[in-house]
Amino acid sequence: MPDGEAPKNFRSGFVSLVGRPNVGKSSIINALLREKVAAVSNHPQTTRNAVRCILTTGEHQIVLVDTPGIHRPRHALGEFMMEEATGAMESVDALCFVVEAGRALDGEEESLLKSLDGHKIPIILVINKIDRLRDAEDFWRKLGPIQERVKPAAVVPVSALKGTNLDVLTQEMARLLPEGEPIYPPDVLMDTTERFLAAEIIREKIFEVTEQEVPHSVAVIVQEFKNPEEYPELKRAEIRADIIVERPGQKGILIGADGSMIKTVGTASRIEMEGRFGYPIYLELWVKVKPGWRKSRLETERAGYRHR
Repeated sequence: MPDGEAPKNFRSGFVSLVGRPNVGKSSIINALLREKVAAVSNHPQTTRNAVRCILTTGEHQIVLVDTPGIHRPRHALGEFMMEEATGAMESVDALCFVVEAGRALDGEEESLLKSLDGHKIPIILVINKIDRLRDAEDFWRKLGPIQERVKPAAVVPVSALKGTNLDVLTQEMARLLPEGEPIYPPDVLMDTTERFLAAEIIREKIFEVTEQEVPHSVAVIVQEFKNPEEYPELKRAEIRADIIVERPGQKGILIGADGSMIKTVGTASRIEMEGRFGYPIYLELWVKVKPGWRKSRLETERAGYRHR
């Protein structure tokens, strides 16, 4: 589709994916775009910001809003994440309520549905991870109560891992969008900055290599980002970032024996950034301790999580 041209009956609009942590919202978006745009890991609450990812075809443009998992906040960072999640449910054309196949709704999912009572936004019930199911009858038995509670405009069982029914999900989202011109140019995949992406890539790599006690206490602040496009004298991008943790023990884990862990994080981050950004990168990482930073509204905002 050439820039500035859209066929008749072209549809475009915004669709937010909402649900509890670790149901696979980011994985669904990556699978739909057939490219890794959203950070994923086996740890819950990997997603902290609402991020717009754009799926464009010849017939429609769907702006997918990836959101943090719905949970009961226990600190200022959690409050920020819930602000991002609830804010992403406003001014959109449709919602994808993502649940895990074979699971009954938990209390937080029930609370989310209560908050949607009275909303006129159409909801697509997306049942992810159907590849893990062994009993089809159990699936349909548990789906009934959920479907009655959600009253969806459509029900789509999917597997982000296997790619099952993603074409059906795309069609269902597109039909709920209004007719109109594309919102973004056709080659745009994300509405965010390279600086933000760099921080997310580093944080994701930390999630991949550290144990449960470390990831949720981590923030990444990119202090310097110079690329060859803005600074022609540079032959490679220069990125310097601080990794914030809450305890000295976490700092020790992240640095590792003789710096082995931080080297692993840095190498993996640099390789992914070079693939995403398209130029060589020099990456410098520093680990710093700020006790209780997640509990402080001021410190969470300094870490880039600005409250609404």
